Amino acid sequence: MASDAGYAEHVCDQLAAVGNVSVRRMFGEYALYCDGKVAALICDNQLYIKHTMAGRQRLEELAGKVIEGQPYPGAKPYLLVSEHLDDRSLLQAVLAATVAELPLPKPKKPKSAKAKARLAR
Repeated sequence: MASDAGYAEHVCDQLAAVGNVSVRRMFGEYALYCDGKVAALICDNQLYIKHTMAGRQRLEELAGKVIEGQPYPGAKPYLLVSEHLDDRSLLQAVLAATVAELPLPKPKKPKSAKAKARLAR
């Protein structure tokens, strides 16, 4: 089941104070970006934040428990935080801790002249 655009928009609204938050549609679901880093996935109208030690500790402090889940079969475990969707401060704290621990994305390599020529056709 694909996620609703309205759900993805609501998640972005809840997390907007953390930084530059946006979503990009991928394979019928959404990847959530914060300050240029992929920080979470929205799959089947569920919010999965990437698993980092800082994010996990923050979630445990604020919610008292941590629920992990896989956004799709074969995925690494993510922090499943959909039950806290209406707790804006908790979501923002967990996402901020997670984003601070995530590495910057690797710069993309420039396209070769051959690749540019193929794209021009």
